[in-house]
Amino acid sequence: MKILVCISKTPDTTTKVSFTDNNTKFNSDRVQFIINPYDEWYALVRAIEIKEKSNAHVTIMNVGGADNDVIIRKALAIGGDDAVRIDAEADDAFFVADQIAQFLKTEPYDIVFVGKETIDYNGSQVGGMIAGLLDLSFISLASKLDVDGNTATLERDIPGGKEIVTVQTPFVVSASKGMAEARIPNMRGIMAARTKPVKVLPAFASERLTSIKQYALPKEKAGPKMIPSDNPEELVMLLHNEAKVI
Repeated sequence: MKILVCISKTPDTTTKVSFTDNNTKFNSDRVQFIINPYDEWYALVRAIEIKEKSNAHVTIMNVGGADNDVIIRKALAIGGDDAVRIDAEADDAFFVADQIAQFLKTEPYDIVFVGKETIDYNGSQVGGMIAGLLDLSFISLASKLDVDGNTATLERDIPGGKEIVTVQTPFVVSASKGMAEARIPNMRGIMAARTKPVKVLPAFASERLTSIKQYALPKEKAGPKMIPSDNPEELVMLLHNEAKVI
């Protein structure tokens, strides 16, 4: 079985966000970048767990520049077998999905993993677009996945319960919380990652459907209002008029 795990580079969750060029570009100065947690903790680790049980081959996929090689090597240290990086700026969801889809037309895989979303843009678009471009089944927000031959059984959280889905390979899945437990690369994995192959491909011909016009920070949250304990009438009024509690 061949498994492709798509990873993206995102700022660390502790990053203090700021912008440059009249708020049209993200300020990456002194920012620590990481593998998108949903890609790493759930998609990648579950792929590696399947590999350990069934001797599958796990390839890491990334669309981005040479500075993404750091996160690719970490993914390889966690347990990926090899990697492919498409050398292009990942600044549009459709463009990224189309790059991956065109690669998959040249080298098909049985399972394509993506994280449920990235922690920077939270778009949750790429997985569905890949599946749509290739006419593959897409299971979104899966919290559990088991494979038996060419059949996979997946579990999704839905309002009021669980949904069980079965699908034949090949398919695309977006991994959500519960799919796997995060792993830390050990020294053996880190050393082995240095020699694992990373194939760099030029970008496929494609188009970008969106562009960034401007960024804006959310408004700062107001501090709490303190109501004297002997004035419950004011508390009731604020709950009705400001908090909109009926």
